Amino acid sequence: MFVQLFVSTLSVLLTVVIHGAGLALLGRSLRNEIQVERAHHLAAMSTRTMLFTLALVVGLFTLHGIEIWLYAFLFEAIGAVTDIETAVYFSTISYAGIGFDDRYINPDWRLVAAIEGINGLLLLGWSTAFFVTIVARLGRT
Repeated sequence: MFVQLFVSTLSVLLTVVIHGAGLALLGRSLRNEIQVERAHHLAAMSTRTMLFTLALVVGLFTLHGIEIWLYAFLFEAIGAVTDIETAVYFSTISYAGIGFDDRYINPDWRLVAAIEGINGLLLLGWSTAFFVTIVARLGRT
């Protein structure tokens, strides 16, 4: 159990650092976008703003994808699953909390998967709060 907790702790710390850095980069692009929109007096529903919002969503999906794949590589590396396809599938359903199923993972590593679920929910919540804040700021320019 302690090995699982150690591996989980390292995974959580790594994904939180990645997520924080990714959101910082996305936030920096927001500051640049707001300056451009103010300089050009663009409406909140302009084509440019809509495209920026779509790019932001793609950026958030990419960030979560990186974190899901990191867990998948971990699961395959430690022998918790049989192949990379199963690892990605299992990591995705665990991270998003949409259908945890123990049959895909070696019982010796179930705790890592459960903690991935908690980690994923927190990171998804962080992204949601970030996205709502960004969209609200874009609407005020």
